[in-house]
Amino acid sequence: MNEKNTSRQPSPLPDGRGMGVGLARLDKWLWAARIFKTRTLAAAACKRGQVTVGGVQMKPSRTVKVGDVIDVRKPPITYSFRILQAIEKRVGAKLIPQILENVTTPEQYELLEMNRISGFVNRARGTGRPTKKERRAIDDFSAQAADIPIFIGDFDFDFGDDDEEED
Repeated sequence: MNEKNTSRQPSPLPDGRGMGVGLARLDKWLWAARIFKTRTLAAAACKRGQVTVGGVQMKPSRTVKVGDVIDVRKPPITYSFRILQAIEKRVGAKLIPQILENVTTPEQYELLEMNRISGFVNRARGTGRPTKKERRAIDDFSAQAADIPIFIGDFDFDFGDDDEEED
């Protein structure tokens, strides 16, 4: 009498959530995999062309499958994710390694680190005026940049030494 129902396909996740089909809408997958906080933000990013699959911009309604590599451009870098499971229901953060594989190149992370180190040179629009602490950091960074000599390539400057020898 206590037989298990074997007609149901096993869920890809231990807690019973997820899809067994292997296909999912792009915007739902981005939201479910916690790449975007809301599905609306995921759909908007797709519409702005910030999400590509195989180098091609995709609409939010495009279906993705296991093995697809999704590139998400969140300035200043582009993240790359390989789909391990196509889900449409949001899962806990601990289960994300079962859903996706981060295949972002190390150069992208170096770019992110360089941008973080560079300070507040490129402030985001709408962030308002810098605080006193931020202003001091900007001034310190600018002063350090001013101390670095600027070289103008491989130009041969004629300082007039040749003219004196000819006379």
